[in-house]
Amino acid sequence: MLTRDGRLLFGTRIARLFGYGFLSVVLVLYLVAVGFGALQVGLLLTLTLAGDAAITLWLTTHADRIGRRRVLLAGAGLMILAGITFVLSRDLWVLILAATIGVISPSGNEVGPFLAVEQAALSQTVTDRQRTRVFGWYNLAGSFATASGSLAAGLLGGVLQGAGASQIDSYRVIIVGYALVGVLLAAMFATLSRAIEVPLAAEVSVAQRLGLHRSRGVVARLSALFGLDAFAGGFVVQSIVSYWFHTRFGLPVEALGAIFFGANILAGISALMAARLAARFGLINTMVFTHLPSNILLIAVPLMPTAPLAVAVLLARFSISQMDVPTRQSYTIAVVDPDERSAAAGITAIARSVGAAVSPSLATPLVEAASLAAFPFVIAGSLKIVYDVLLYRSFRAHRPPEERAPGAERSP
Repeated sequence: MLTRDGRLLFGTRIARLFGYGFLSVVLVLYLVAVGFGALQVGLLLTLTLAGDAAITLWLTTHADRIGRRRVLLAGAGLMILAGITFVLSRDLWVLILAATIGVISPSGNEVGPFLAVEQAALSQTVTDRQRTRVFGWYNLAGSFATASGSLAAGLLGGVLQGAGASQIDSYRVIIVGYALVGVLLAAMFATLSRAIEVPLAAEVSVAQRLGLHRSRGVVARLSALFGLDAFAGGFVVQSIVSYWFHTRFGLPVEALGAIFFGANILAGISALMAARLAARFGLINTMVFTHLPSNILLIAVPLMPTAPLAVAVLLARFSISQMDVPTRQSYTIAVVDPDERSAAAGITAIARSVGAAVSPSLATPLVEAASLAAFPFVIAGSLKIVYDVLLYRSFRAHRPPEERAPGAERSP
């Protein structure tokens, strides 16, 4: 089904998400260990996501002009830059600068320009009816990679500390590994062929603005809703949840790695199942009616009195939480014109990055205060439920091509 470039893009997805999972388990632990307070850590995480949003917006809306492979190589370079700086410096402002202009993933999820460009390239190699299934496998590969990275970080940190290394030194080794993943990505992106590139910019409609023309209204509405969802999700990024389990139940780094290994495995399986549900019930229905119960479970996590119960509820939530991811990505690609796909994927991704940029700085102090530690989970779950309701009301009648009757026109 996939071309050589398609298979290679699956490989870069796996390597990148391994690196994100590898780093996210220890990122907040490392920053706290080197002496930063909760407000400083929250500020750094917020600026990390804000800087990612600004850089990704420019890169993805210019990707078709300057070249997709060049954009992907630039992203790999920013990932290397951030990793090296975090290893060498303990100065808060240097780290903030590196996090703002570099590529660091506090959540274990996608950041940077990679996802939008890869999705646009993949969508050109498959039919409309194959697209959601391919995106499901693409997300499954990423979830398994994130899970493996989380487990590897936990095991490596435990082994190093068991051998006598300090916590800080063990965390620094993991960050070095993150930078090396960036080197691997650069090497892989460099071997992509010109087949992933789109037609010359001169052939694109002159009426485009930020890479969009006919679909500006649709993308604007989707971006606003996705931004709300991401703002909610920013309260419970993997680094913060990892820190919550550490402070609430005293779980060591190897246990945290195992938890998020299992969580991301379940998330990957749920993403793959989404394609079958979407084929039967539609993309919007699958997005909304699998997301609602996962948000209720998210609210329940901090209400559990013991670590095993909290972990069980978290894993139950992950077993259905990612069914909206490939369906959301597929829907965004499907309801815009082909020459708008890179921009639409990029702009909606930016909206998510901007939405998620503020909430970590609000969540970190809450987690650190014992009496308020449950609030990030409750806020996140409640806002995500609001998002689900608004999404269903706004887009239930706006169907992608594969769900329309033959000859039906696209909704405006």
